[in-house]
Amino acid sequence: MSDFIVHSIAGSPFGRSVLATLEEKGASYRLAPVAPGTLQSPQHLARHPFGRVPVLEHHGFSLYETQAILRYLDRVLPAPTLTPADPKHAARMDQVMNINDWYLFHGVGNVIIFHRVIGPQVMGLKPDEAAIEAAMPRARTVFTELARLLGEQSYFAGETISLADLLLAPAIAFFPLAPEWAVLGAPHANLAAWLARMEARPSMQATTWERVSEMARAA
Repeated sequence: MSDFIVHSIAGSPFGRSVLATLEEKGASYRLAPVAPGTLQSPQHLARHPFGRVPVLEHHGFSLYETQAILRYLDRVLPAPTLTPADPKHAARMDQVMNINDWYLFHGVGNVIIFHRVIGPQVMGLKPDEAAIEAAMPRARTVFTELARLLGEQSYFAGETISLADLLLAPAIAFFPLAPEWAVLGAPHANLAAWLARMEARPSMQATTWERVSEMARAA
């Protein structure tokens, strides 16, 4: 029996962050797939009253909000640690995690990636070019700042991987699928190299959209 149950949708970057963290920890887990279109169902709202994913279950304890889940996993599964001991590095980790949630996802990822990737591939929608163009100034600011914060380090909180990388990488990984990557990410060589470094990790390879879809079908 798996110690951890993750309720999520295949393709969710937030769900992937949780799964990749569990992979980094070498923990036993089970995916409980949430079908798209059922986020407002009474069954799911009982788990997450705001109708989002992921939700973690652990021995009768239920938790939502991705940052809270990641920090919980790092406390109950202390090795390998994914939170820097140095206060400044830990603060940088926290800062990048909030940039992901407040500035990369809201107004950038949920616009550009929805209209370029999710809408066309999952829902058969045509991209809203006006909405994408309106999101680009904010997107440029986000990517420029992330590249600045990363600098010459291997990871966002220093030379070892942290929760910040595991939260950010699943979101950034969608952008090379969109033509906007050419002006957002590709010009920042350090950011592109970081993404390649992250995607080469077994935890990320084990949690691709395709692999999580396979888990969902097998559940």
